[in-house]
Amino acid sequence: MCGISGWIDWSLNLSDEQQILKDMTNAIKHRGPDADGFWFSERAALGHRRLIVIDPEGGVQPMIYQESGYTIALTYNGELYNYQELRKELKNKGHHFQSESDTEVLLHSYLEWQEDCVTHFNGIFAFAIWDERQEKLMLGRDHLGVKPLFFAQRGNSIIFGSELKVLLAHPQVQAELDRDGLAEIFGLGPIRTPGNGVFKDVEEVRAGHYITFTSKERKTKKYWRLESKKHTDDLETTVNKIRSLLEDTVQRQLIADKPVTSMLSGGLDSSGLTAMAGDEFERSEKTLNTYSIDFVNNEADFEEDFLRSDLDEPWVKRVSEHVGTNHKSIILDADKLVNNLLVPMRARDLPGIGEIETSLYLLFNEKKESTVALSGESADEFFPVIHGIIRNSF
Repeated sequence: MCGISGWIDWSLNLSDEQQILKDMTNAIKHRGPDADGFWFSERAALGHRRLIVIDPEGGVQPMIYQESGYTIALTYNGELYNYQELRKELKNKGHHFQSESDTEVLLHSYLEWQEDCVTHFNGIFAFAIWDERQEKLMLGRDHLGVKPLFFAQRGNSIIFGSELKVLLAHPQVQAELDRDGLAEIFGLGPIRTPGNGVFKDVEEVRAGHYITFTSKERKTKKYWRLESKKHTDDLETTVNKIRSLLEDTVQRQLIADKPVTSMLSGGLDSSGLTAMAGDEFERSEKTLNTYSIDFVNNEADFEEDFLRSDLDEPWVKRVSEHVGTNHKSIILDADKLVNNLLVPMRARDLPGIGEIETSLYLLFNEKKESTVALSGESADEFFPVIHGIIRNSF
């Protein structure tokens, strides 16, 4: 998962403030259990917690580029799914690489295109770049805001991180709520107003945006927006196009130097993605591991409602057998759910949606042999047409 932290100040020498940055970074140790990293200069302090997925040796962060006596430093959380194509393009433009990591590709993309680098990315990301040449900070976030990035401006300081607890570990940021923060908590639960960091004078970088800061100004730019257009393709063209997009997405997200698994609920979304991933594994003569979740006495106590018309497990078993996965079902009881109910809230630093998030936490906690997982999460919200497409796939 990884996590980033940082502190920029145009008046204070941050080389002497190492303990504060380490406290901020250690607050998100759970995001990156494999390694940590710190970089300090007079004006900037960057931290990183790493969960290793690609290039264990070459992807160490913060990552530094030096030229003509100046330093450009990057701390980054995420994955660029098109980093191999970008790497090739940048090499053709004269860039030289020391690693196989997507982190270095992101850094060189900034060197080549400056802030416009975000328009070249296909992936999920939150990053901070300190450009010493211009004494400028850039904070960037992916198109749909999958990766979180919060920040607070305090006088001459910009304090930022992947989670609110990073900012709260800094002495200049207090856990205070104002009227807007209370409205966020008691209003829509986990669905927050874009850009609102809930705590007083805390903000988040909005999805599809980047922000630059200098000692004199702050500029925010929207680099991407989802556009609605009239659909003119016939059914067959639509099916083929969506299948092609999904297959390309799955192939790109299987790129990892660590084990990959797939979540399998038996629903159309996860079943379709699992089938595509299973095909890729079969071509490599490997077996895909899959996981599902069930509850004690679920079969006896099941009642149909508007969300669930049938039990999941029979469909999980059917898909697993059809695809040929190595499947494991995690069985939970009420005590385990209750005992872990507050874990997601502490992870968010805010109230969530209770049992659903707790179940997912317990499920992911069991897949100890895998670092990367595919899932069909959010398909209902973002891509309801997928149901019809996948139904045509079987």
